[in-house]
Amino acid sequence: MRKMIRGAAALATAAAAVVALSGSADARPADDWAGCPSGSVCIYPQDQNPAVKPTHIFTSYGAHNLSNQYGRHWVLNNQYGGATASLCTGYNGTGCGYRIDQGKGVYADLGPINSITLNRP
Repeated sequence: MRKMIRGAAALATAAAAVVALSGSADARPADDWAGCPSGSVCIYPQDQNPAVKPTHIFTSYGAHNLSNQYGRHWVLNNQYGGATASLCTGYNGTGCGYRIDQGKGVYADLGPINSITLNRP
């Protein structure tokens, strides 16, 4: 009888641990945002307001060079876990200024912007 009670207690403890760990603060968003997949940073066509369908989707951390991006564009950060993105005036992620927090977007003139970085939390 004691073995059965200890086994049941161990099972209940393990189940409680699984439930507790599944609700982490770094959970991924359930939905895409304006066509931007979860975990991505997206750039939309010039003057597309509101943002509907991205032309550029970035999913890996680090610098991403841009070309032929002029005028105002929506840039949405649909990353999770506190990851940010930065708009940079130089290529390869140099001269970074404005930081875009997770779940935020900016309607920016990309004329002077030559790269975007996806930054680890």
